[in-house]
Amino acid sequence: MESKGGNDDVVDGRIHSVEVPIQIQNHFSVEIPDTAHQISHDSWFQAGFVLTSGINSAYVLGYSAAVMVPLGWIGGVVGLILASIVSFYANSLIAKLHEFGGKRHIRYRDLAGFIYGKKAYSLTWGLQYVNLFMINVGFVILAGSALKAVYVLFRQDNAMKLPYFIVIAGFACGLFAIAVPHLSALRVWLGFSTVFSLIYIVVAFSLALKDGIEAPPRDYSIPGTKISRIFTTIGAAASLVFAFNTGMLPEIQATVRPPVVENMMKGLYFQFTVGGLPLFAVTFIGYWAYGSDTSAYLLNNVSGPVWVKTTANIAAILQTIISLHIFASPTYEYLDTKYGVKGSALAPRNLCFRILVRGGYIAVTTLVAAMLPFLGDFMSLTGAISTFPLTFILANHMYLVAKRNKLTSLQKKWHWLNVLFFSCLSLAAAVAAVRLIVMHSSTYNVFADV
Repeated sequence: MESKGGNDDVVDGRIHSVEVPIQIQNHFSVEIPDTAHQISHDSWFQAGFVLTSGINSAYVLGYSAAVMVPLGWIGGVVGLILASIVSFYANSLIAKLHEFGGKRHIRYRDLAGFIYGKKAYSLTWGLQYVNLFMINVGFVILAGSALKAVYVLFRQDNAMKLPYFIVIAGFACGLFAIAVPHLSALRVWLGFSTVFSLIYIVVAFSLALKDGIEAPPRDYSIPGTKISRIFTTIGAAASLVFAFNTGMLPEIQATVRPPVVENMMKGLYFQFTVGGLPLFAVTFIGYWAYGSDTSAYLLNNVSGPVWVKTTANIAAILQTIISLHIFASPTYEYLDTKYGVKGSALAPRNLCFRILVRGGYIAVTTLVAAMLPFLGDFMSLTGAISTFPLTFILANHMYLVAKRNKLTSLQKKWHWLNVLFFSCLSLAAAVAAVRLIVMHSSTYNVFADV
């Protein structure tokens, strides 16, 4: 491989480079653009908190139902542990390729394009952005649902419907997107995110523990027929993958200061040890307390003082706003770079740009969330066709291609086994998701109050 043109320079924490084609062995060329966002600035600890904020978002309040109910105690516990181990392994492969070929790959699509060529660059770009968009739609639905849960605690008139709360939540997400220019600028907000996560996780854990102690024996049997259990098990596997992966590791690693591989590995160790404990705790206690009756949003199950539940729901709303910003940052980086955003974040031109462009992105996200608040089935399909390929299939195959001259025969077989296994699992998850969509299609209504 050779690079034609000049080298990258890092000035004020940003990459400044001429857009030059990178010639690779199969003679495809990929242009690696400049970036308008800050890079090489953050500690591994901040990157670890970004990753931890992602996996301990308000989505954790649904894993008792999404993972444990269809898998039961043995399948759920073993599945979560295995998913964490496999996810750590796959993410570590991506992290170790960040400087492959003597060049930093600050975006997932840049890395795929450098290894495979232009078509893979475009395909990876599409898979990643569809995946992140759907995740962000889910975040807006979560924030709206939490806001509605607060409303229901004080009023039972049903005057306000879920789509209204989703619009309010989307407006709040838009304000935050305008105020925080890039991922590195989160800084203190990551501290707030951690506090918010601890609030709703501790409240959910404590109240579920109290309910479980006081409740009669629960039913832990896996619901459904033999056929339906097969499909729900596959769907739960997709949820397991989603729980531990961001789908944007190179973009997070781009913010880390050198040595980037070593520091990113520290961040991953943090994510999959200390950072994963709250997820395990609230997932297991929720299923223990309520069994197969566990709600898709655990705070709807728990009983306790109104002010405590209100505090937990508000914390979930606020943390969701921060998490959405993390998962939307690759989109913001693409738009800011494409349209040449430079200089101070408070400059009138840059501020107006964020209001119009990021506001528009959040408006579209909010519209989809309000129209399709039952998006779970569609998100399962998206996960099958994008999360699995990005996280496991691509990670193993890119590492196999990049390191093929250094891998032993056994190591090559191991990576091919991973590629084949997760390709089959991705296909099975897609079939299961389509089946659920067909089965539930008669009950879908746009702008539903669910």
